[in-house]
Order: sequence, then C-alpha cells, then structure tokens
Amino acid sequence: MQHAIRLDLLGAQGPAMAAAVGSCVHCGFCLPTCPTYVTRGEEPDSPRGRILLMKEVLEGGVALDDALAPIDNCLGCQACVTACPSGVEYGDLIAAFRAHSEPRRHRPAAERAQRALVAHTLPYPRRFRAAARLGALTRRLAPARLRPMLDLLPQRLPKAAPLPAVHRAEGTRRARVALLAGCAQQVLDPDIGWATLRALARNGVETVVPRGQGCCGALAMHAGRAGQARSLARRNLDAFPEDVDAVIVNAAGCGSGMREYGLLFAGEEDEPRARALADRVLDVSAFLDGLGLVEPPPPARPLRVAYHDACHLAHAQRVREAPQRLLRAAGHEVVVPDEWELCCGSAGTYNVERPETAAELGRRKAANLRATGADVVAAGNVGCLTQIRQHLELPVIHTIQILDRAYAGVDV
Repeated sequence: MQHAIRLDLLGAQGPAMAAAVGSCVHCGFCLPTCPTYVTRGEEPDSPRGRILLMKEVLEGGVALDDALAPIDNCLGCQACVTACPSGVEYGDLIAAFRAHSEPRRHRPAAERAQRALVAHTLPYPRRFRAAARLGALTRRLAPARLRPMLDLLPQRLPKAAPLPAVHRAEGTRRARVALLAGCAQQVLDPDIGWATLRALARNGVETVVPRGQGCCGALAMHAGRAGQARSLARRNLDAFPEDVDAVIVNAAGCGSGMREYGLLFAGEEDEPRARALADRVLDVSAFLDGLGLVEPPPPARPLRVAYHDACHLAHAQRVREAPQRLLRAAGHEVVVPDEWELCCGSAGTYNVERPETAAELGRRKAANLRATGADVVAAGNVGCLTQIRQHLELPVIHTIQILDRAYAGVDV
C-alpha cells in the first residue's frame, strides 16, 4: 500500500510503522483470523481496516479521535501476522501507533483512573497482591468499571512462593539459563515458576533468577505507555546476565514483550543491548524442545489434553509444535480445538477494558475447547489461564505444570 507518512515526525519507530503499512496489499487473508472482525463483521474492525485508518491518521487525512474506536478494539493478538502472505508486521505497527497516539488523545477521567490503577499495580507483585486482597473484600461495593477486573481474581490467592536466586541442575549440567519470574503470575499462580525450575532441573539445566529484575513491560508497551515500558525494561537490561545460554520465559505475553525490546528502544542509547537481550529470549517449551527432553515416566492415567495456543506464543513467537511435543512426551493425547488461531479474549488487560467483547471471545473459546472432549486444557500464558477458567468447567493448567507433574509421577 502506497503512503505519504512523514517519518521525520514519528521518531525511530517510524520506519517500522511505514514498512508495515507499505507491506499490506489489502488481500483479506487476515479477516477470518481476526477476533474482532469475526465477532463484529465490520471492515474497520479488521487488520487491513485498522492499517488503513492508522495510515490516514499518520498522513493527516483522518483526525486521531475519529479513528480510535476500532483501533482500541484491537486485541493485539497478531493472528493476522500468522495469516498474512505479504509478511505485514502488524504488531510493530499497532504497538508503535499506540505509543505515538496515547499522549495526543483525551480519555474520560474514569477511564484514565482505571488504566492508571492497572498500570501501577499489575506490574508490581507486592502492590498487586495487596490490591487483589482488598478487591476480594470489596468486590460487591466496587464501581461497575472495576468489577470485570475483580471478577477475574480467584476466590483465594495462593500463598506467596518466592523463587530462589539459583536452582541447581539434577545430574550433569547441560545448560545454564536465566528465568523471568513474571509479575502477575507470581501472585495468581506462583507454582508455574516453581514447576519451570523443577522441569528445567530434571533436564540438567541450572537456572538463575536475577534479583534485580522486574516486570517485562509488555502491559505498558501494549497500552501505549512507552515511557513506563522502557523504564521497566531497562531494569531487566541491567539485571539479566550475558553468560547464560538463554533467557527463559514461561508466559507468552512476557516472552513476546521482551522480544520486542529492539523496537521499544529504537533510536535509544540502550538499543544494542536491548536487541541482544531480545535475541536470547526463549519460551520454556521451545527451549526444552530444542535441548532434547528427558522423557518422563509414563503416567498412571493418560489424559486427553486440549492445547490452547496462546496468541503471543503461536502468532508473535511462532511457537506451536514445541508445547504439544512436551505434552505428548508426558504421555498424554493432545488435541487442538477448532478456531485455535482466535484469541480467548484475555490479551493483556483487554478483558478488563473491554469485558463484553472479551467475554464473547471467552465463551467461544470455551465452547471449542469443550467440544474436543478433553479431560484438561493446557496453555502457556497465565492471562489465558485466568480468562478461560471464567468460562470453562474443565481444569486449565500451564503446559509446564503438566510436564512437572509427569516427572513427579503425580496426576494432573
């Protein structure tokens, strides 16, 4: 698509934005994979429609306020990237556009307050735990705008279980890695981190958990809060060592966010080391699959496991087969639901900001998972786990937890 975008007005991220616009040929292959187009059926709520709107805004032909509604509706799932035959890097465009537009738009006071609350609690485990406990006590008294967020919280938070600075390998050491501990995940399901450490150790991997690390910055990045995202990410640039074989992530959204550090720091002094760190980031399933998995003992009760493709693992990181191979190695049958490419509706904080659309997608995802006849659902992202549990009666468990239980000889 031809464009007349003024790159000099967009800073260092401008070329990536213009490249995405220029690559789109308006073919429509993205339409059936886009969750908002599938549910709404409106062209502006499709990837190609949004690309055209962003192009017009950047060229000055359309006022920003007139384009915001369909752009805000985008989940940022990047299913369109997987479907696109032209290689349009839509993720680069939407993230950079939101960072460009956020300081230039006006939000109602209630919306600003909600977004500020999320931005200043979720990325910080201690704050989030305190806020979640308070929210559980005041759930019925909370303003209507906050109730969708509170409804996502479990009835009881698990006990805090801080990860150690180092977790030794079992037997001969095959690799040494650093682990991103995560932020909300430490509060909602800290066992995911421990299961990761145990599964890595069983495979001869020593894991360091850098003490200076923090939130990856993905939530802020995708909300257009580029300054906060860089501040959070810079902490990780300082914390993560270079003398490791990989930086391991067990949450799809976090892994995708860290792999976007190069674009986030484009034109900044920290760009070279941001790109170097991003190049070392791997999802735990991809790392173990590449390393060569130590096969667990056969389970006493093999299960039918429905594997849910987390969007930022399948589409943004292009990791689909590795998690399924781990589940099969654990002795279980793996099935993939219809419409695997459609987002479950979590999408970072989308299910908080747009609960109606998120709930519609959650119900659709649950129906497809239920139709597989599975005993349990596996996924590689804590946001997906939280979202799907709202709509499905089956157990929903992280992929690495299923592998960990297989090593321990414990039923899922």
